[in-house]
Amino acid sequence: MRGHHVATTDTIGAQQTASKTYDRRMALMEPELERPSWTFLTNHAHVMVALSRDPELRQRDLAYVIGITPGAVQRILDDLERAGYVKREKVGRRNRYEVLTSESLRHPLEEGHNIGELLEVLRD
Repeated sequence: MRGHHVATTDTIGAQQTASKTYDRRMALMEPELERPSWTFLTNHAHVMVALSRDPELRQRDLAYVIGITPGAVQRILDDLERAGYVKREKVGRRNRYEVLTSESLRHPLEEGHNIGELLEVLRD
């Protein structure tokens, strides 16, 4: 059923929670199937942009906003933490994330620039 979205109890709950989470900080939009197949930023960058705006986002809210699976969010967070771009802190039963903005961008074309510069440009 291409082009149809079936809402489950899980997705409805995540949508309601995400809309409360993102009230003023981020425009929350249902991921559209007709969007282009690529964007200028990677999903790793999307995770960092979202966390820089709200460090207490849950993984399922990140998944919803970015338009990827919770498993993909978990893998990306693991990558970012291992590489030293994100620090994860357990607060009760939840995680709080700190984006380490002084870390350098990874590609040779971006040499001399850091994460903070990129996030500043994309700040809302």
